[in-house]
Amino acid sequence: MISAAYGFPRNHRLVKPTEYQTVFGGAQKSSDLYLTVLARVNDRGYSRLGLAISKKNIRKAVDRNRIKRLIRESFRLKQAISSSMDYVVMARAAARQADNNTLIESLEKHWITLIKRCDSC
Repeated sequence: MISAAYGFPRNHRLVKPTEYQTVFGGAQKSSDLYLTVLARVNDRGYSRLGLAISKKNIRKAVDRNRIKRLIRESFRLKQAISSSMDYVVMARAAARQADNNTLIESLEKHWITLIKRCDSC
């Protein structure tokens, strides 16, 4: 059974278009071959995650869903070390061919990079 501390409740998600626009408006950016992650400090006391996985880059639904599951899982496990920030993760076309371990390693690098950058903001 999963502990409630590692859950992913609705208030830890970016839901409204205005919330996404806020992050896109003035965010720190980290990107590589597979993913682009945007981050912006919020005043809520906890981190939130938004996903922007387009059909243009990842054609098959099964691939989009796999990538989204990996991103959500990585975010849930890193919540304890993360400061209060809003993240938007966008997948690039190369993410479709990448295996799960590669994507998880990529995400961990992005989380660490963005936390360091935004701590100095």
